Amino acid sequence: MVAILNDNTLIINELSELLSGGQKLAYVRSFGCQLNVSDGEKIKGVLKKIGYSFTDNENEADLIILNTCAVRESAEDRVFGIIGSMKKLKELKPSLIIGVAGCMTAQSHIAEKIKRSYPQVELVVGTSAINALPKLLLEVLHGRKFAADIAEYDDFSAEVEQVRESPFKASVPIMFGCNNFCTYCIVPHVRGRERSRRPEDIISEVEGLVRSGYKEIMLLGQNVNSYGNDLDDTISFPQLLRSLNDIEGDFIIRFMSSHPKDASRELIDTIFACDKVAKHLHLPVQSGSSDVLRRMNRRYTAEKYLETVDYIYSIDPDFSLTTDLIVGFPDETNEDFQATLDIIKRVRYDNIYSFIYSKRSGTKAAEMPDPVTDEEKGLRMRKLLEVQREISTEHYKRFIGRTMRVLADDVSKKKQGFLTGKSNEFIIVEFEGDPSLIGQFVDVEITDAMNWAVTGRIKKGNA
Repeated sequence: MVAILNDNTLIINELSELLSGGQKLAYVRSFGCQLNVSDGEKIKGVLKKIGYSFTDNENEADLIILNTCAVRESAEDRVFGIIGSMKKLKELKPSLIIGVAGCMTAQSHIAEKIKRSYPQVELVVGTSAINALPKLLLEVLHGRKFAADIAEYDDFSAEVEQVRESPFKASVPIMFGCNNFCTYCIVPHVRGRERSRRPEDIISEVEGLVRSGYKEIMLLGQNVNSYGNDLDDTISFPQLLRSLNDIEGDFIIRFMSSHPKDASRELIDTIFACDKVAKHLHLPVQSGSSDVLRRMNRRYTAEKYLETVDYIYSIDPDFSLTTDLIVGFPDETNEDFQATLDIIKRVRYDNIYSFIYSKRSGTKAAEMPDPVTDEEKGLRMRKLLEVQREISTEHYKRFIGRTMRVLADDVSKKKQGFLTGKSNEFIIVEFEGDPSLIGQFVDVEITDAMNWAVTGRIKKGNA
């Protein structure tokens, strides 16, 4: 990795002069995970500094940047389809600049494919090269047909203003990359090895966000539990949480994603000890079969995973757990799938995020024999969702009669006059309320439960 030049002052000044003489609009679209969304906000921050304003209509844009995801080949195919459709936009507006950023571009063969097959694209930016965007843009404006930088830089903690999508919820990446190399996952190949931000930089950023009125801080990383392992003055993730919890202000701290092999008792004790840390843990199990977990290179067994769950429930039997699951991993047997159903019934997750396995070129799992038919995988997925639906329908009833602290974040799309938000436990809560409450914490008495959310009314004296 190499250090990136952060001082773009001269380049930005030249760009500002070139772009003067009328409002220039940028359209930035992010695909995939919350880290990608955060990267998209940083891209907007760089463009704002140059002098761009923003539009949600690609037809109005002078600059389009697609911030891509590479987790599945279907995601890449979708982006290539969108890039292809933009050829007409470029023909109608030759001055339009089209760029591609994100995880897709971190693969050199993808960057080469874009250069070779999509001449409407003039710039390509890698996942850690956002600071190079002004230089690339200047080159294009000076007539270069294709400008690209997909190098992996290590100076990711430099100050980059973010144009955040929400005025009260903020994501804060605390580390980048992954060392786990799960056999189905492309992330280590496109985001590199784990690199942790300095704790003082993270704390300073969160302090600034809280002073600006942000109520929810979401800490992000491919595996937040291993935060700090690469730093000289070793600091653990639980220690970082405790430092952030000490910041004055009324806000909630969330984080994702956690790897079960690193979900220590120290982390769990910290969650319960810190009043600002949400009482919820997203703990991706991926499969209930230890044999499948071995082939996935997850480095824990189903039994070890359940030990962690049991420790959590020994402290609070109603603690909120969510998970990720892959159905139909190569050579998954009926017994393996039944083990997944068993672990769902045993843990009783509040929610699951489930996916049918799809081959991802460049991963070890793509080379494994996969005799299970797509039809069988579909049947298993439907069965899994049916089991989880039954669990959620019953499990959410435990909240009836309780008062939940909820951050109101939007108007309900299902009920007129209702708001929706997330509780401390990361449960969707719907309640009647005025839109002026959006962005505020409210106490909601829960009166009913569904299989995806709970409903209630604002506690008297709270509105």
